[in-house]
Parts: sequence; structure tokens; C-alpha cells
Amino acid sequence: MIVVKTEIVVNAPIELCFNLSRDIELHTRTVWKHTSEKAIDGVTSGKIGLGEFVTFQATHLGIRQKLTSQIVEYERPKKFVDQMVRGAFKSMRHIHEFEAREDQTVMKDTLIFEAPLGILGLIVERLILKKYMRRFLDDRNEGLKQIAESLGLQQL
Repeated sequence: MIVVKTEIVVNAPIELCFNLSRDIELHTRTVWKHTSEKAIDGVTSGKIGLGEFVTFQATHLGIRQKLTSQIVEYERPKKFVDQMVRGAFKSMRHIHEFEAREDQTVMKDTLIFEAPLGILGLIVERLILKKYMRRFLDDRNEGLKQIAESLGLQQL
């Protein structure tokens, strides 16, 4: 099992950051273009909420795959958790946390995942997936930051 933690400071209100992070269409716009990620089932547009599902289809590491997640915890505007219910991983849990600090929001992600395939999966987790997933989260969060900060300035 691998744990990846990221943190980014955004010059925008916590409520805006929380809402943008739950926006399905924005998710597909802020992930890597080469993955061709799109929502194909469940909540496919707008903001996802407690108990709701989304299925994404994307190409990662040259493999086309589907992943269905459900929002299993929801504490507006501080936290939400999505958990894989079907997909390529043995397990995956993604904790999104938001902390207001003056005029800024600290967005924290904790991604906990386990690859299938026993010992082979353990090797792939450590050699490839940990770094890949960290870059994926960092890049997506940078995109969210840019959007949130531009929207936050418009709201002033």
C-alpha cells in the first residue's frame, strides 16, 4: 500500500476551492491531456456530492481503463473523500482536505492505493505508480490553483 500526500496554497476562498475540487467537468479539464480522461457514468457534469458515483475513463501508462469512485465522506467546506468501488487498483482512497488561512486556502490531498497482482504489484507501486500519482495530483492541483485564483480575483 502506498500513501501519497500533496499540499498547495491557493490565493482564493475555501468555499471556491472546495467547489472547484468537486466539479467533474473541471476535473477532466485539469488532468493531463494525453490521458483523454472523461466522465462516462454516474455524475458526469457539475459538482459531485455525498453518496454519488462517477466513472472516469482514461489512458494511464498506455492502458485504457475505467475507475468508478463514490464520495464516502463529505464535510463542507473542509473535506471530502472519494473511494474506488471498481477499477484497476486493488484499492484506492483519496482524501481531499481544505484549510482556510486568512485570504488563502491550503488544499491537501492524501491518496492511499494498492496495486493488484501481489508481489508484482508491490514492485510497480514503488518503482512507477508512487511517482506517477504524485505528479498527477501536483499537476492537477496546479491547474485548480490557477483557475481558483483567477476566479477569486474576479469575485473581489
